[in-house]
Amino acid sequence: DAGSFQEAGVIQHAYSLNFPLHALPASSAQCPAWSAFSVSSPAVVLETVKQAGARAEDRPDAVVVRLYEAYGSTVTAWLQTSLPVKEAMLCDLLERPAAQGCLQLEQQGLRLSFTPFRVLSVLLVLSQ
Repeated sequence: DAGSFQEAGVIQHAYSLNFPLHALPASSAQCPAWSAFSVSSPAVVLETVKQAGARAEDRPDAVVVRLYEAYGSTVTAWLQTSLPVKEAMLCDLLERPAAQGCLQLEQQGLRLSFTPFRVLSVLLVLSQ
């Protein structure tokens, strides 16, 4: 069967191979399933989540999320998070807010538009 690399999930499998999950001993207490972030499209890869600023103490109330479009497509994706976000904005690679880069927080999350292979950085300011 011939299919595309998108249908085969090559990018997701490559991340699993290069960044495997590590099992650690834990108590037998049941923990509910939890995810800090999710993205609605398999074409968009959430590459990085980091503390905003060059040093962690620069912006203790903010994180930067970096995503990219991996399939060579134009796509709209929803970024969802369980973190208490009070403000979100696009920023450049130096984490400076982009002009008119404010993003509206919606029930589905943050709506992000990608052109082929575009990289987006999003600054998330968290509630204290």
